[in-house]
Amino acid sequence: MCRTVPYDLCIVGMVFIAFILAGQVYAGEPDDKKPKVLIDCRYGKTDNGVASEAFPSDDVFRPLLADPKQPQFFALWQSTRVRTDKTSANIGSVAIGENFGFYTRRQGCNGWQVSLLTGIFSQFNLDEKNAELINTDFVVGVPLTWRAGNWSTRLRYSHQSSHLGDEFLTARPGFSRLNLTYEEVEAILSYDYKWARLYAGGGYLVHREPATIDRSRVQWGFEARAPSMRSRILGGFLDRLILTPMLTADFKSLEEQNWIINTNVLGGLEWSRTGSLRRFRIMVNYYHGYNPYGQFFAQKIEQVGIGAYFMF
Repeated sequence: MCRTVPYDLCIVGMVFIAFILAGQVYAGEPDDKKPKVLIDCRYGKTDNGVASEAFPSDDVFRPLLADPKQPQFFALWQSTRVRTDKTSANIGSVAIGENFGFYTRRQGCNGWQVSLLTGIFSQFNLDEKNAELINTDFVVGVPLTWRAGNWSTRLRYSHQSSHLGDEFLTARPGFSRLNLTYEEVEAILSYDYKWARLYAGGGYLVHREPATIDRSRVQWGFEARAPSMRSRILGGFLDRLILTPMLTADFKSLEEQNWIINTNVLGGLEWSRTGSLRRFRIMVNYYHGYNPYGQFFAQKIEQVGIGAYFMF
């Protein structure tokens, strides 16, 4: 069949036809050979199958979204009032963090998992030139998570260190800084029922600098998720996304702060897609209590803001 055309052109044509035929054969395969819908055990449940695998893509414990120190990806603008000295500022807060699963053993979504959890939390003074870096916290931990039906728990050993920004220190030569670092053991128990979730637990510092910091804290909170609906925003490809209104709050009380309750409330919208682990949220934020970041834990603040949250 290649006698009437150049040989090289004939070979290219034959390869092209083969690709077309292969695509037609694949398109005609039965439905049972198509990929199954992926179940994210953080937000859905299944009892099918027994899994024992390395590097799982999800977890059996849902992250605490309203916890200011939950390692995750977000970018926030917050109007901040320092109640301690009656000052105010526009603060930009950025976090980069993720939970990387190492190994899981499950039947459906019931079972256990061990992971590595890392996070970086930075705050910037947007009122200063070049958005002055105030502080950065580094967190790394090893969580052991477990689920049985509606009950789930997270046991975690973690380390945190805090570092002030160079611009912040340069502008305040007399600032008295601390070498703040600690290791903590934590246990959180969670219960899911339909659209609601409740959780409670606490932590204990096994090592801390300065050594005068009190060791104990308690934590509790809730998450409410309204029925999901198809997104109609902007039309086009976005109308294939799933929209979920949600409200969540986290409460912490530390021995170091005389057990005063620190409150963080988030409310907004979440976009997701069936079969994908990725989620995008636009959330309004309100915080009242002691500063949760770095060496400013003795500073009473109040914040109102808005930001974007990303889950991978």
